[in-house]
Amino acid sequence: MRVSVIIVNWNGLGHLPECLDSLQKQTFRDFQVIVVDNGSSDGSVPYLEQRPEVRLVPLEKNAGFAAGNNAALPFARGEYLVTLNNDTKAEPDWLEKLVAVADRHPEAGMVGCRILSYQDPERVDSMGMAICRDGMSRGNFRGRRYAELAVEDEAEILFPSACVALYRRAMVDQIGFFDGDFFAYCEDSDLGLRGRLAGWQAVLARDAVVYHKYSMTAGTLSPLKLYLVERNHFYAVVKNFPLVLLLTLPLYTLLRYLVQARVVLHGKGTGGEFKTSGSRNECALALLRGMRDALLALPTLTRKRAEVMRHKNLSPRETMQLLRRHHLTFHELLDVPPS
Repeated sequence: MRVSVIIVNWNGLGHLPECLDSLQKQTFRDFQVIVVDNGSSDGSVPYLEQRPEVRLVPLEKNAGFAAGNNAALPFARGEYLVTLNNDTKAEPDWLEKLVAVADRHPEAGMVGCRILSYQDPERVDSMGMAICRDGMSRGNFRGRRYAELAVEDEAEILFPSACVALYRRAMVDQIGFFDGDFFAYCEDSDLGLRGRLAGWQAVLARDAVVYHKYSMTAGTLSPLKLYLVERNHFYAVVKNFPLVLLLTLPLYTLLRYLVQARVVLHGKGTGGEFKTSGSRNECALALLRGMRDALLALPTLTRKRAEVMRHKNLSPRETMQLLRRHHLTFHELLDVPPS
């Protein structure tokens, strides 16, 4: 079997039929479907038990996206591991085109796709990821109209969004899969950076198309999501960034907070969503808790960093060049339009 498609589900019964039906229509057929259910209470498990094409892996409780994907590994037989969110719909030739790009690039440990908005299919959700100086990441070209872009097929990307991504099993066997301590969010930053540091490339399968219902599980600006993103991006940075960027991390974090405060005051970009949300105090506290818990995890993260560095094949200079090629400004991160 060439491909193992892994779907992590938590109370996603409303999304599963369309997602699984789109897999049934794939022109590429040499794949298995593994659904890890994170202790759903909405009837997902009985529904999945009626889908004969699905290898169901039921968990007793919600282990999160990262550990959920890891739970599928013992059952995955493919040379390619494809992570797929449950709130997606794939074009019929998606997997065929994705695998073809992976086959043409044996040096690539990761392949991303053209992920479009389900609600507005003309707009991009992600085509690979870009990263800020403090480690915050975001999908390339998010919110832009695809027809207005000139994106090269099979272009280099920093790493793919795990919403829809292909990972070569050989890379995973070398460096490991997701870090379960992340629970959800930024786990793809960590895995992607670990893969790039180990010398694996990452490319874009531009014409492999999936439609995504963005942030359907935790909400766009929920306190839970803000907490996990704030904590986890520090996790990824401490494990993977060059020492020189670690030393400047407090400065760049402060700069991001200043930009965030400004966009909230002016109601621009995501600042407008924050300003009009009914949980502004909870969101602010979530950011602080995220930073606190990242600091408390430093001893564990330091040990994990040593393991990452054991597989490293890029020099600090090469790593800095890689991050500069895929740089994201704080204004781009926060959806602030150019003045």
